[in-house]
Amino acid sequence: MTTKHEHYYVPAQSAWPIIGAVGLFLIAFGAGSYVQQLKTGGGSGGIILLTGVAVIIFMIFGWFRTVIAESMSGLYSKQMDRSFRQGMSWFIFSEVMFFGAFFGALLYARMIAVPWLGGDSNNAMTNEVLWPGFEAIWPLLTTPDGTKTEAMPWTGLPLYNTIILLTSSVTLHMAHVSLEKGKRSAITVWLGITILLGMSFLTLQVEEYIHAYQEMGLTLASGVYGNTFFLLTGFHGMHVTLGTVFLIVLFMRVLKGHFTPDKHFAFQAGSWYWHFVDVVWLCLFIFVYVL
Repeated sequence: MTTKHEHYYVPAQSAWPIIGAVGLFLIAFGAGSYVQQLKTGGGSGGIILLTGVAVIIFMIFGWFRTVIAESMSGLYSKQMDRSFRQGMSWFIFSEVMFFGAFFGALLYARMIAVPWLGGDSNNAMTNEVLWPGFEAIWPLLTTPDGTKTEAMPWTGLPLYNTIILLTSSVTLHMAHVSLEKGKRSAITVWLGITILLGMSFLTLQVEEYIHAYQEMGLTLASGVYGNTFFLLTGFHGMHVTLGTVFLIVLFMRVLKGHFTPDKHFAFQAGSWYWHFVDVVWLCLFIFVYVL
């Protein structure tokens, strides 16, 4: 009695992982340089950062094209599909840990470090060690050089963006349901609305940053509050950007007739990622803006 083994496709060697690594290195180096040049002035950190982002976007589209071509050629089996699902699951788990570290830093600074720096009868650390007038309250609105800033309120643009992202989760879910029912016209409508909502979120976030820098004095150099605010919202904005790019690729594939009610993992992966980004923003909105 012979056992029938399922075909498993092994991809050929690819340069895309190396290109992605180069892009991530440029982003990390450029971001670090840009933060430093905010204090010293000059430098090319911003250009390096944008170059890294461009490389990553180029890598994403190129790698997507390769995977799509392999999938449409019928090279992928059910076993390969399970591998993709496991890979995407672990990727999202790693993203949970990534944001968990930043939320942990925020809570540590707010709940432990700042009260400790305020000093008490059992603590030798006093206000004199820091700067005159230091108060152990959150958010810290005075920097060591005496510059005062403002806290970003949860109303206005942050609230609008929260509504936009929560709505986008609903529209993307409707697109997924339409795909499972084979309603292709409805897919394009709901998915198109989701993409527009994602772009609207990014536009409002840019407007929020401009308002913070120009009118509130809230910058990356605004002490620990400014650091945590821009790191959390900035990295989330980067994830929304990548998610929007992902959805645009899915939209183009839908227009070309890709995906069936029974075979559409790429669409599911995009949905998982987008819903994850929405959940992160909801946590961010509560812990950064509201509390």
